[in-house]
Amino acid sequence: MVLLARREDRLRALESELGAEYELCDVGRRDDLERVAASVLTRHPQIHLLVNNAGIPGRAAFTAIDPERLEELLRVNYLGSVWSLRTFLPGLEAAGRSDVVNIVSVAGTVAFPPSGPYSASKHAQLAFSRAVAAELRGRGIHVHTVNPGLVETEGFPQASALRSALIRRVVVGPEHVARHVLRVLKRDKRETFVPRWYRVGAVAQALAPGLVARLLSRADRHRNS
Repeated sequence: MVLLARREDRLRALESELGAEYELCDVGRRDDLERVAASVLTRHPQIHLLVNNAGIPGRAAFTAIDPERLEELLRVNYLGSVWSLRTFLPGLEAAGRSDVVNIVSVAGTVAFPPSGPYSASKHAQLAFSRAVAAELRGRGIHVHTVNPGLVETEGFPQASALRSALIRRVVVGPEHVARHVLRVLKRDKRETFVPRWYRVGAVAQALAPGLVARLLSRADRHRNS
């Protein structure tokens, strides 16, 4: 197991806990990923599982977000998955049968006004994940798209950021998502939601985008009033 992240203190703790290797890497930088992939593939020429889980928050509207933050959202949340898959592709193919898990988001299926740039980055990641799932299946690479809802993590402190007590009650922990990913791999599922009832929002967006847009716009106005 090889862990990639930007924070060495966290990586060292996990290295000891999991008995894993680690590499410092910013997945938002293609040259960083190319360097790390070359190092990892030298030691591990066959990659049986790649998990693209890097993501940064962007709870800001299009008209309010800092331009540099908007670009960083796209680099990390979308291009991070693209460059990770591309750089590790030789190892995934060499394994004969391999799996890729892209942790996307329910925000990739429903355009939420207060977080438009974040939703856009996840829409792009979702489209990419769906496309390569079809493209790479014949090459022995099984791509799994996982769309979590509200998950409490250090980068996404949902319990403290959300105003509604009712909505806070549906927040899950990362362990919940991890168990879901294991089931996805075991059952070879292509695209799933966690918790699964979030799929309702995706279906509504697909079938009645105008209605969803009006409801979300009304909710956003009420939130800001």
